Amino acid sequence: MQETIGFIGLGYMGHGMAKNILAKGYDLTVLGHRNRGPIEDLVSRGAREVTTARALAEVSDIVFLCLPGSPQVEAAVEELSAGLSEGAMIVDCSTSDPVSTARLAETLAGRGINLVDAPLGGTPVQAEEGKLSAMVGADDAGFERARPVIETWASTVVHIGKAGDGHRMKLLNNFLSLGYAALYAEALALGQKVGISIETFDSVIRGSRMDCGFYQTFMGYALEGNREAHKFTLANALKDLTYLESMSDAAGMANPTGNAAKNSFAMALSAGGDGPEDYVPHLADFVARRNGV
Repeated sequence: MQETIGFIGLGYMGHGMAKNILAKGYDLTVLGHRNRGPIEDLVSRGAREVTTARALAEVSDIVFLCLPGSPQVEAAVEELSAGLSEGAMIVDCSTSDPVSTARLAETLAGRGINLVDAPLGGTPVQAEEGKLSAMVGADDAGFERARPVIETWASTVVHIGKAGDGHRMKLLNNFLSLGYAALYAEALALGQKVGISIETFDSVIRGSRMDCGFYQTFMGYALEGNREAHKFTLANALKDLTYLESMSDAAGMANPTGNAAKNSFAMALSAGGDGPEDYVPHLADFVARRNGV
């Protein structure tokens, strides 16, 4: 018998993921939210809406979470746990603190509930297309159970290791991407300071060994002015680099480059970049303004 699915967190990524779960024939229940657009679209496609996490838990074998971070995940798990049956599974697709993930997994295991972490790689466009990547932390049985549902929205699914390891890998992934963003923003500002335009900069980097997919989405804003080229907020970037710092501290490792990138995003937020539509490529503006460009 096919698993019944619940989904909480229908934002930029969650809507596309949930849409693909529905499209592959799974019974889907979603939790209502003040942002009605994604909810109403999914209901029109056959999803069922409920108003509490407990009600969602009571009709779901597997519950997917796609939330801003660990505080929201912890709150959702507490509400869900009252309605989940033994043998249920929670799949956390958020970018969460691995320490929190491991603690939740241990607590839930004592009640016969399996917590799997499956953070995402990709963009909202890829979420809509079902072409995200997933980094999965789970035991072997949990991975095999979650995998068919994850594959409805991910074209690449990698089993990283135990619970929490998916989030550890995701933080390493975001360390690279957000580190690139900090480098690009500073290089562009310095280039303009010394008389090298963004267009000239791009003509050298694009197509070279320094080019990559992230560079191209970043430059989609810096060069072309597309404000939605990479819809990942500055606030979420700072949150992820703060989690990276915590992971480094727990491992007893110095993380000077990660902290430098974190400070660049902290500077942007302190200068007003904390809105829901202030995205990672916009870091270039904050670095430039701070330097009089």
